[in-house]
Amino acid sequence: MTETFQITREQAEAYEELFVPALFAQWAPLMIDIARVDEGQRVLDVACGTGVVARAAADRVGRTGSVVGLDLNPAMLEVAAGSRSDIEWRQGDAANLPFGDSEFDAVLCQSALFFFPDVDAAVAEMARVVRPDGAVAVQTYASLDDQPGFLELDAVVRRIAAADALQLLDTYWSQGDLSILCKTLSRAGLDIVETRTTLGTAMYGSVENLIETEVKGTPLADRLSDDQVGQIFTESADIFAKFLTAAGELQMPIRAHLVMGRKL
Repeated sequence: MTETFQITREQAEAYEELFVPALFAQWAPLMIDIARVDEGQRVLDVACGTGVVARAAADRVGRTGSVVGLDLNPAMLEVAAGSRSDIEWRQGDAANLPFGDSEFDAVLCQSALFFFPDVDAAVAEMARVVRPDGAVAVQTYASLDDQPGFLELDAVVRRIAAADALQLLDTYWSQGDLSILCKTLSRAGLDIVETRTTLGTAMYGSVENLIETEVKGTPLADRLSDDQVGQIFTESADIFAKFLTAAGELQMPIRAHLVMGRKL
C-alpha cells in the first residue's frame, strides 16, 4: 500500500535538519554514481524532497549542466529553494511529469517509489522524459525482514500505535523486492544495466533522537500522541542499546536497493 507523503513547512524543515543527515545523504553520491551523471548533463530529480540528490547532481554537472528538482509537496520545495538557487525547483506529480519527451540525460528518484500511488505510471513517465540511451536510476529500501533495527522499531510501534500510523510504516518497505523493482523498470522500456544492494547506516545521536527524527520529520507527527511517543521511546531504549557506539550514538544498519536502467 502507498500513501501521499504530505507534510507541513515545519516538518519539511525537520526533514532537512534531521532525516537528511541521519539517512538520506549517504545515498545521494551512490545515485549520482550508478546513473553515470557527468559534467554538462541535464538531470531531473523526481520526488526531490528538500533536494539532497539534486544538490549532489548539480555539483557533478557543473555550470555547463542543469538540474531540476520536482516534488508534489510545496513545503519540501520551499525548503529546497532556500538551499540552492542554481537548481530549478518545480512542483509536479511523478505520474504526470510536466516535461516533454527526451528532455533529460538522467532521471533520478531516491527513497520515494514507495509513496507513489501508481509506481508503474511514475516509472513510465521517468522513461518518457529521459533521452534514448539516457539513464533512469531509482533507490528504495529492502524489505522489512532485511532491516534488523527497523524491524524491531516496527514491532514496538505496532504495539502502541493506531492503524493509520502502521500503514505509513509499512509503506517504507513496500518496494523492497529487487526482482520486482527490476521488472517495473523493464516494463517502462528500460534495459537494466546495474543493480546494487548496499548496507548503509542510519545515524542518530541517541535512541531519543531516532524517535524524534522518525516522528517529527514524517506524517507520524500527526498520528501519534505525546503519550504514545513517550511510550515508544521507553520501550525502545533497551531494544536499541545494541546499536549504540562507545560514544553513545545510535547507528543502525539499513539495506537499500539501487537500480539503473537505460532507455532503449
